[in-house]
Amino acid sequence: MRYLDIGAVSARSGIKPSALRHYEAVGLIASVSRHGLRRQFLPEVLLQLKLVSMGKSAGFSLEEIAGMFGKNGLPDLPRAALHQKADEIDRQIRELMALRNTLRHVADCSAPSHMECPTFRRLVNVAGRRSGKHTDSKRGLA
Repeated sequence: MRYLDIGAVSARSGIKPSALRHYEAVGLIASVSRHGLRRQFLPEVLLQLKLVSMGKSAGFSLEEIAGMFGKNGLPDLPRAALHQKADEIDRQIRELMALRNTLRHVADCSAPSHMECPTFRRLVNVAGRRSGKHTDSKRGLA
């Protein structure tokens, strides 16, 4: 069987060797041997790294991602957690779209002063309520 050393994995995946060593330390990937001081990996590690990248992009922690791999290193994806994360992303999209719309309104508003614009004042009040809710929920207050 042909192994990939850490340099080849880094070159093919675009992930720095230091990150690969960290991923191995937290159990995301596993080297199968060493050639001198260089870790050797099965070619399947490239798929695992793509899944790790996708999980990080979706907002999963490295610990959560590590739990998505079975003992054999193959993905064992928890469908309920994926649905929950997709719901969170939908919420973020809605909030970002509202923010975008607010910014566009502020940029295009014809009122002499933004504080004279009832739409702007309403949007600021709504944004303030949402902002406080996120801060409180992060502190465990909501």
